[in-house]
Amino acid sequence: MDRLFTLDEARALMPSIIEDARKLIAARADLAEIAFDRDTPGGSRLGGLPELKAAEARIQEIVSAWSEQGVEVKGIAPLLLDFPSVLDGVSVRLCWIEPEPELGWYHRSELGFPGRRPLPS
Repeated sequence: MDRLFTLDEARALMPSIIEDARKLIAARADLAEIAFDRDTPGGSRLGGLPELKAAEARIQEIVSAWSEQGVEVKGIAPLLLDFPSVLDGVSVRLCWIEPEPELGWYHRSELGFPGRRPLPS
């Protein structure tokens, strides 16, 4: 069974989530640049295949750590995370997408991102 987060539990994780998100976003940008530049004369100022593999490993390490905590990684470009939860007896996902400064949205589990709504005050 998936871990269910209370809103307070999910929000308590957000400072570390946002810190790790910054690292993932930087690695994602490096990965994109290195991959693109590999096909151009002179290569990338960021390195070659070893640096590309290192960026991939950094991303996978962060994604795996989130998954182990019960956070669902829905995408990495843009970074989209869901926290399984229950609001008013309904299965929902507390939803965060870069670059939001805090966890402020949710959607019913079966609706996904198009069903996003602001969390009640």
